[in-house]
Amino acid sequence: QVRLVESGGGLVPAGDSLSLSCAASGRTWSNYDMAWFRQAPGKEREFVAGINWIESIRIYADSVKGRFTISRDNANAKNTVYLQMNSLKPDDTAVYYCAAYVSVSPTFVARSPNQYDLWGQGTQVTVSS
Repeated sequence: QVRLVESGGGLVPAGDSLSLSCAASGRTWSNYDMAWFRQAPGKEREFVAGINWIESIRIYADSVKGRFTISRDNANAKNTVYLQMNSLKPDDTAVYYCAAYVSVSPTFVARSPNQYDLWGQGTQVTVSS
């Protein structure tokens, strides 16, 4: 079983940057596709970015494309996925969750939260105007 723990959230002014990390622990890791989701108060959880286990596919929500970058480090047992967030906007304010599922295809990364069966506890990101 893989366990996910996020870190790196905080309060920043609009235009600033933040980097989130998600550390995975457990017996298996390399065959998991990973993603970041976020949920703002009163809103549904939404897909932000995803990366497949062989790092050949990175996908983004339109709202963050060009500002956010997802990456992962499978080497040296780091087992960590990152989300670099630049040019932050107040609309980016949300709890950010890391999620994972066992990859079903090397050419596809899911956007639906229903596909993901492993979740972290979330980290708060607040962007002030």
